[in-house]
Amino acid sequence: MSKGVTAEKFDLGAESLSSELAPLSAGERLAALWQRFPGEIVASTSFGLQAAVMLKLIKEHAPEIPVVFIDTGYHFDETYHYAVTLTELLDLDIRIYRSKWSPAWQEAVHGKLWEQGEKGMESYGLMNKVEPMNRAIEELGARVWLSGLRRCHSRSRSDRAYAEQQSRTMKAYPILDWCDDKVTEFFETAKLPKHPLADEYVTMGDWHSTKKSSEADCKEETRFQGEKYECGLHLSSGVRDYQI
Repeated sequence: MSKGVTAEKFDLGAESLSSELAPLSAGERLAALWQRFPGEIVASTSFGLQAAVMLKLIKEHAPEIPVVFIDTGYHFDETYHYAVTLTELLDLDIRIYRSKWSPAWQEAVHGKLWEQGEKGMESYGLMNKVEPMNRAIEELGARVWLSGLRRCHSRSRSDRAYAEQQSRTMKAYPILDWCDDKVTEFFETAKLPKHPLADEYVTMGDWHSTKKSSEADCKEETRFQGEKYECGLHLSSGVRDYQI
C-alpha cells in the first residue's frame, strides 16, 4: 500500500460489509473475508487474556491470514511466554513488529511517556503501536485488518459495527458480538490454555499501564490509570496516521 494513496480509494463500503457479516458466525465471517480479499488481510493479536479465541478461529477458518503482534517491549513476561505457547500450539504465521526506537532509547530521550499524562500516552501509543501497525499493513499489502474487539469489552465499543473504515484501512471484527460466557465456553470446548495472569486481570496490556482487577472499581479503570480504555490502535475511524 503506497503512503500516497488516499483513504477514498480503499473505502470498500464499510456499512455494506458490516451488514453482510452481521448474520454470520465468527468462523463464517473469517472465511467470507478471506474469500473476498485473499492475500490482502492481516489480523492483529495482543496475546492477551482472550487472544487465543481469534487465533484458534483463524487457524480453523482462514489459516492463510498472517497475524501481526506489536511488541512494545513492555508486555508482561507472562504475555511473552503465552505468545510462544500459542504460536507453537496453533502453528501460527506470526509477524512481529516493533517501534523503530527501542524502549531504552525512548526512555533516555523522552522519559517514561506513560507517566506524562494524556499527551505522553498518546505519543507512546503512536510511537509503539500505531506506527509499527501502519508499517505492518503497508509491508504486508493489507487492505483489511482483523481484530478481536468485542462490544462487551467496554462502553466505548458498545456501538461498533462489524466493519468500519479507519484511516486508509478497513477494519473488521469477527467476534464483535461474543459475550464473556461464549468466550469462556469456547476456551473450554477448544481446550485452549489460559493466559498465566487471567485470574488476576480483566484486561491485558503493557505492564506499566494495566491494573489488576482488585485494584480498580470497574474494567475501564484497569487501563491507562482510568483515563481511557483504547490503546490507540482501536480508536474511531478518525484516528490519524503516525508519520515518522
